[in-house]
Amino acid sequence: MVSLPVYDKSGSKVGTYEIDPSQIADTINKQLLHDVVVMYQANARQGTRKTKSRAEVAGSTKKLYRQKGTGNARAGGKRSPVRVGGGHAFAIKPRDFSYRLPRKAVRLATRMAIASKIQKSQVAVVDSLEMQVPKTRQVAAMLKAMGLAGKSTLIATEGHNPVVYRSARNIDRVEISPVADLNALAVLKPRQVVFTRAALDWLKAQASQADAS
Repeated sequence: MVSLPVYDKSGSKVGTYEIDPSQIADTINKQLLHDVVVMYQANARQGTRKTKSRAEVAGSTKKLYRQKGTGNARAGGKRSPVRVGGGHAFAIKPRDFSYRLPRKAVRLATRMAIASKIQKSQVAVVDSLEMQVPKTRQVAAMLKAMGLAGKSTLIATEGHNPVVYRSARNIDRVEISPVADLNALAVLKPRQVVFTRAALDWLKAQASQADAS
């Protein structure tokens, strides 16, 4: 059992949240986490690089000079890969690097990533983040009071809250996302993860349903 610190909107500690990492994921498979992270990184690659083959560069295909009698090495057209300005012998073509792992494996990896953060005491809980109007200063002050100023931080809310999102989106090194949209890479990348209490409760409920099925 791990005791996570619970803070209010001002960043003051108001209690603890008891949670067992095994409630989120029974085990942590580092190979699965690695495979899923590599998948997300591969899917982010643009794959738009390209070089021209000898068929695509400008230039005549006429033989530069006769085969024998000049004293030079044998040569064909000026577009040959061995000549300056010629095409590439094995030209690079645009390609799609994306692929997908099984959905259950991807979802399990997300839960494993969260469980590993809990084990390493890299998770904090905010009692509530409800606001009437966007206030970036208020969220920044809360993170500073929690000792997270300047640290890469992920804030996970129960659902999409436009007011909270607009309050945190401009803070340097801070990402904000609904808990349902989290993935293994998004969880593992920052140094600290901050959950709202409702988001963590939702996560525990979803994990128990997944284990039951």
